[in-house]
Amino acid sequence: MDIASYFERIAYTGPFDVSPDTLRDLHLAHMYTVPFENLDIHLGRPLSLEGAALFDKVVTHRRGGFCYELNGLLCALLREMGFRVTMLSAEVARQAGGFSAPFDHLALRVDLDQPWLLDVGFGNGFRTPLRLCEAADQPEGSSAYRIGTEGEYRVLLRRDPGGAWAPQYRFTYQAHALTDFAERCLFHQTSPDSSFTQDRICTLATQEGRITLAGKRLIISTPAGRTETDLTSPAEYAATLRQRFGVIE
Repeated sequence: MDIASYFERIAYTGPFDVSPDTLRDLHLAHMYTVPFENLDIHLGRPLSLEGAALFDKVVTHRRGGFCYELNGLLCALLREMGFRVTMLSAEVARQAGGFSAPFDHLALRVDLDQPWLLDVGFGNGFRTPLRLCEAADQPEGSSAYRIGTEGEYRVLLRRDPGGAWAPQYRFTYQAHALTDFAERCLFHQTSPDSSFTQDRICTLATQEGRITLAGKRLIISTPAGRTETDLTSPAEYAATLRQRFGVIE
């Protein structure tokens, strides 16, 4: 892997050592520079989980992707740097209750002085790694995260600004390879039952909050509030992708 080009893509200029600080800084840099997006699905471009294809899309062509792509590529980078990384199968919480199918989401475990949970591919997710063995709440801005246990599963929960806790996804520590996620990746590209085939999404964390293109609506969230703007033409949509997210379809 061309680590220097990857670092340039995510504007990372921090240390290269295998440490919690490096892990945190890399994760945060990724969240600020590489959008979570499903644009290729709506452009009719098949997604590839091959390492070279992921690098070409995200680094060379400065695109984003969804969990299998973004966490799959980050896993390759971290392993190249000497980190011990495990790919985890996660099941996403449904609004109506329960969880989705296995392999519906890909998250990462990194073992250092203690095990850490990483995830740069969940859209509006945590920005810095979470301590997997920490029983207490882990604050982040106006929110917080908690990792609980239910039977064989660990469950990631998030607290909203109002104080309510809700599950995000659940997972086990069983190790997987990226090819194990291929069937579910294809489902999300092709099935009308997948949320990713319903509409376009492109979202990116910012220092102040988050910017999101949901369909043709631009949403900007900051501590001061939230604004929404409807984009009225393909040219305006393309310009917003380029200027706000650095993405050229």
